Amino acid sequence: MALENELMHHIKCKIGDVGRYVLLPGDPGRVAKIAAYLDNAVHIQTNREYEVWTGYLDGKKVSVMSTGMGGPSAAIGLEELKMIGADTFIRIGTCGGIDPELEPGTLIIPTGAIRKDGTGREYVPIEFPAVPNFDLVSALKDAAKKLKKKSALGVVECKDSYYGQHAPERMPAKYELLQKWEAWKTAGAIGSEMESSTLFIVASVLRVRCATILLLCRNREREDKYNTGLIRETDTSNAIETAIEALRTIIAKDKDN
Repeated sequence: MALENELMHHIKCKIGDVGRYVLLPGDPGRVAKIAAYLDNAVHIQTNREYEVWTGYLDGKKVSVMSTGMGGPSAAIGLEELKMIGADTFIRIGTCGGIDPELEPGTLIIPTGAIRKDGTGREYVPIEFPAVPNFDLVSALKDAAKKLKKKSALGVVECKDSYYGQHAPERMPAKYELLQKWEAWKTAGAIGSEMESSTLFIVASVLRVRCATILLLCRNREREDKYNTGLIRETDTSNAIETAIEALRTIIAKDKDN
C-alpha cells in the first residue's frame, strides 16, 4: 500500500483518487466514453498512456483508466492501482477473430489466455496459467445474456507484436508465427488481443480480481472461409454496457458479503 498523498510514479494518482473497482480500456480515447456511464465522473489525471477518471456506480466509487497497448504498460498500471487501493478490474477492449464462426460485433469473454506476452514471464514461469476471476467472468456472462448481447466464452491468444499477427509472412520468424496460429485455431482459441494474459497473471500474483470483455472487431478467418469481404465493427458500446451491468452485480454481491 502506498503512503498517504504519495503519487504513483506512472499513473500520477494517490490513495483516494480511485475506487476499488476499475474499468480498464487500452485506448485513452475511450476513457471519457466509459466514464459517461458513471455518476458524477471527473477527470483525475493524464500521464503517458494513463488517463484516469473517477465517478460512482450504485453509490460506490468506480474509476476508469487506460492502459495503453500491450502487457508492459498494463502491468505497471495494475500494480500502481493496487498500491492505492483498487482490487477489482475489468478490461474493456477489442480483439481480432480466430474462430471463423464468430461474427464481428460478438462480445468475447475470455476464460483463459495464451501467454505469448513477455511481461508475464517476469512474474511467474510460463507453465502457470493465465486465467481470469471466476466471479467476474460469471457476472459478464450473465450481463451479456440479460442485455441480449451476442457473446462467446473461450480462450484468447495474447501477443506482444500486432504486426507479427497481421503480417507474419514478412517476419523472419514466420515459420513459428504461422504454425502457432494454426495450432491455436485447431485447439479452439476464439480471439486474439494483447493485454489479457498479462493482466490475469499480474492480478493472480497481486491477489486481486480481474476479467476481460472484448469487442470482436474483425475476423479475417471468417472472411477467408466464407468470402464475406472486409467486415469491421468499431462501436464498443455493447462491451461497455455489459461491463457496467456486470460491475453492478459484483458491487451488490460485495455489499452482501
